[in-house]
Amino acid sequence: MISLTSEVRTPYHSWPAGRKLLGLCLFTVAVFYLEQSVAALLVMGAVACAYLVAGRRFARQGLRLIRPVFWVSLIIMTYHVLTRDIEAGLLVCMRLATAVAAANLVTLTTALEDMLDVMERLMARLFISPKIRRRIALSVTLMIRFIPELTRKGGTLIEAWRARSTKKFSWKLLLPFALLALDDAEQVAEALKARGGVE
Repeated sequence: MISLTSEVRTPYHSWPAGRKLLGLCLFTVAVFYLEQSVAALLVMGAVACAYLVAGRRFARQGLRLIRPVFWVSLIIMTYHVLTRDIEAGLLVCMRLATAVAAANLVTLTTALEDMLDVMERLMARLFISPKIRRRIALSVTLMIRFIPELTRKGGTLIEAWRARSTKKFSWKLLLPFALLALDDAEQVAEALKARGGVE
């Protein structure tokens, strides 16, 4: 969980973390300003090519991480089909998939320590004390790491429910999901203690 960086080495691993995070912010804003489906499709294709440049194994890893977006897109498209605005629905789905894929690309190719350094440098400019800076930076970067892992485990829970019941999954999954999150948090805490803890 602490080291969620992809084990597949890519050219993006050597890029400075600060530039990647800044580029991701600007790219995400630009993506949600796209008004034409053709333009959104081209940008989504460009992100897919960025994965393929790093090799098929890395591209498959990226594809696995973006699978949860499919279910969100399904809900969005259902609504837009009912409102007879399919083109707008496709545009929203393409924007969402592109933004999430780009975020995963940065997360997979940026080490936790590099993210921490970027966060700390930003907070140093706000004159926050070093001790507090370290804690906030660690909290933010761990949250970034937790999201894809918890999404994956949530998907596994839903699949397990469907394998055992014909009923639609419900709020009853919230308790096991919360227990999974707590278990992950405890393991991360143990790993941090093993590394010397947080000053």
